Amino acid sequence: MSDHDPTVVRPVPKPRVPLGIEEVLVAVTMAVVALITFANVVVRYLTDVSFAFTEEYSIALMVILTFLGASAAVVKDRHIRITFVTDKMSPANRRRAEQFAMACVALMYGLLVVYGTWATWDDYRFEVTSPALGLPQWIYTVWLPVLSLVVLARAVGRMIRIHKGTEPLETGHLPEGEP
Repeated sequence: MSDHDPTVVRPVPKPRVPLGIEEVLVAVTMAVVALITFANVVVRYLTDVSFAFTEEYSIALMVILTFLGASAAVVKDRHIRITFVTDKMSPANRRRAEQFAMACVALMYGLLVVYGTWATWDDYRFEVTSPALGLPQWIYTVWLPVLSLVVLARAVGRMIRIHKGTEPLETGHLPEGEP
């Protein structure tokens, strides 16, 4: 059977930098987005006035939330995968495939660090302002390279743990004998 049971609780790896940092930041970010949205709905309902400008903050916070979630997914080995081929591999080849996947993640986020830094520098250099509030745009774009660097570091850390053999690998198959 090739179905993986997502309800099975797996142990969370113990990276050098605690995963709790991302988890706290995710909770705070979600709380701020919920508060902004709630305030906007209440004010609109009671006064027919909209806090439309808050959309700019909400979008920026959702981008931050996405990168924090990606970082946690890399650490917890919960990134999207298709295991049809890797489930048929030997454990050694599965380990190599997972290291290759983490190298691809690191490469992609490394590119985001480089190009995000250039974009942030351009926003700063050309004094680009945000559309709704007229704030300096770099205040929003700076989070792209910063959080990409966090995900990159998490991917490299996971590659190291896989290489050392301290990281158990996910398989899409249920153990033998289970339905």
